[in-house]
Amino acid sequence: MSFKRFDQEDIVISAEGITSPAWTGNEITLTSFFTSSTQEGGTSGGYYINVYDKAITDTSAAIQFSAAYGNKAGLGAPYLNDSVTANTPSSIIYKQYRNLINGTEETDLSFAGTSITSIYAISIERARYKEKILPGSLSLTIARTGGDLKLTDDSLYTTTQTFTDAGRVYNIISGSAGVRSTGTGTDGTYGYSVGSGSYGILLPDAGLILLNGDALDESTGANGGAALSTNKTANHTGTVNHKLLINSIITGGSFTLRSEETVSSNFVFVRARNSEFNYSTNPSNITGSGELRHDIMIDTPQSYITTVGLYNDNNDLLAVAKLSRPLLKDFTKEALVRIKLDY
Repeated sequence: MSFKRFDQEDIVISAEGITSPAWTGNEITLTSFFTSSTQEGGTSGGYYINVYDKAITDTSAAIQFSAAYGNKAGLGAPYLNDSVTANTPSSIIYKQYRNLINGTEETDLSFAGTSITSIYAISIERARYKEKILPGSLSLTIARTGGDLKLTDDSLYTTTQTFTDAGRVYNIISGSAGVRSTGTGTDGTYGYSVGSGSYGILLPDAGLILLNGDALDESTGANGGAALSTNKTANHTGTVNHKLLINSIITGGSFTLRSEETVSSNFVFVRARNSEFNYSTNPSNITGSGELRHDIMIDTPQSYITTVGLYNDNNDLLAVAKLSRPLLKDFTKEALVRIKLDY
């Protein structure tokens, strides 16, 4: 075994973006939606509901996303403490996402410059979106009795990148797969609901879609349709609003999304020049008296490269690369082995 220290130019670091379907099974569009009655009826069901790609009786079922409803005043949810009427699951959800995005409890959520107090949150399972959601890949259909509402993001139309404490942010507009609808609302803006700012925001780096509850409840605007009819009564103990959203998504029957991740690679170039690595270090090549067992190895030595080991300065073996077949090496040949390490 022979050692050689790498030169600076022998190691190259590269990074590339890779996109893939977000849903389980490499599906771009999710068309099957299932929930768990056990989870819905449990404590967590009052705060959020998980959506699976298969019935939970199927052992291969996996969570795709979860839905929650938030309201600044705590409306649309039961009181947790009768002495503090604003303390409800919906108020907790609203404050959670407000802190996540704004980094403070002093500022309300704002979509397209409009203060928002009623939100629906769609949180994509981390294993589904990997590092981040691919902007422009979102297509979500929400069924309303007066007509389906198709939503996407405006990443293809924005010229100034906006950031929050949760990373990049894009407006949710009416359209499909990043392409806005052709109609405009009375305020003249593509895909914006009248009087309520945008339909929501996409936070691709956090795997999060926040929808404007007030905009979904409007029955006029760019795409018309009957209201979603979010319940905003105090101490509401009936069906939770996030179940209402999930049912609308199930009826809409289509949720398209792609994930994006950056894969970093180290390329290590192992160079064996013509004068190097020609003598075998195998102990079987040496006699008991310390002489070469074969005379041919004196003047015309040959060796076969089969394995490359990567070591640190402490002589610790960090990685091993196996060649597909032994590589003949002598004074008339040079070898270059490229090793790729992905992480």
